[in-house]
Amino acid sequence: MNRVTKCRACQAEIIFIKTVGGKTIPVNAEQIAYMQKKDGNLKVVTPNGEVVSGCVPDDPEKATGIGYISHFATCSNAELFRKPRKKDRKAR
Repeated sequence: MNRVTKCRACQAEIIFIKTVGGKTIPVNAEQIAYMQKKDGNLKVVTPNGEVVSGCVPDDPEKATGIGYISHFATCSNAELFRKPRKKDRKAR
């Protein structure tokens, strides 16, 4: 179980999950049921670190898994923690 902590900017409860690519991402501590959809408007981080597209189904029985919403998507101060992309760093 990941340790719950608070976001330094908005004080929401978050946890950190290591992605399959090796990066650590902050996610909202509350798990959600999601339905995987290739063209879904929601990015979900699974407990094992996969990032998938999906949506929250109207019927919970249609859910294909559980996961977390990236805290960058919900934090009102996310820009304080975003790192510049590699191409933007090279331009400096």
